[in-house]
Amino acid sequence: MSIISIIDIVGTFAFAISGALVAIKKDFDVFGVVIIAFVTAVGGGMLRDILINAHPINWIGDVNYIWTILGAVVFTFLFKSKIAPLRKTMFLFDTIGISVFTLLGLQKGLSYNLHPFLALVMGVVSAVFGGVIRDVLTRKVPLIFKKEIYASACLSGGVIYLALENFNINENVQFITSAIVIIAIRTLAVIKKYELPKIKGDIFSLLSNHK
Repeated sequence: MSIISIIDIVGTFAFAISGALVAIKKDFDVFGVVIIAFVTAVGGGMLRDILINAHPINWIGDVNYIWTILGAVVFTFLFKSKIAPLRKTMFLFDTIGISVFTLLGLQKGLSYNLHPFLALVMGVVSAVFGGVIRDVLTRKVPLIFKKEIYASACLSGGVIYLALENFNINENVQFITSAIVIIAIRTLAVIKKYELPKIKGDIFSLLSNHK
């Protein structure tokens, strides 16, 4: 198993735990917890595969995703009181997960001969839409619609990956470099509390304020 495959499994495990914790906090039953953990971990990749008509869909083509998610749910039930306080650790796993899922989704889009921009979009879908589905099902405002820099970090790393495609660079180096960019931007944004600008007015309100 390659390093990227191992990180993919670790990211899936971490995403499933984050979904399970949200479901448990919402007082879902066991079945509900499994479903929320499942859509959090593989929902983005599944949506990507549906959009590009890729078959078999991610978790259907690799049963290891199912075992990883079920293992994460069991792990969460057994050690919930110890996992919940580890926000920094879960943040690290989550950040590594979105970096890997972005680039794997981007690679898959390129392998289906999508335009590089569309392949980049598929990478972001892979990384963030599992969390979007989780938040919608649990009646929360999705994280990517809030002030935190999340999807933007994925886009930046994806752009770096596409730029490095033009150079004769080892694929693993290209992947790892791009992943580091995503991790660094996401981490720095949280530490420094950077956020994207909000739309509070239009051109007419700006002009009226200058009168």
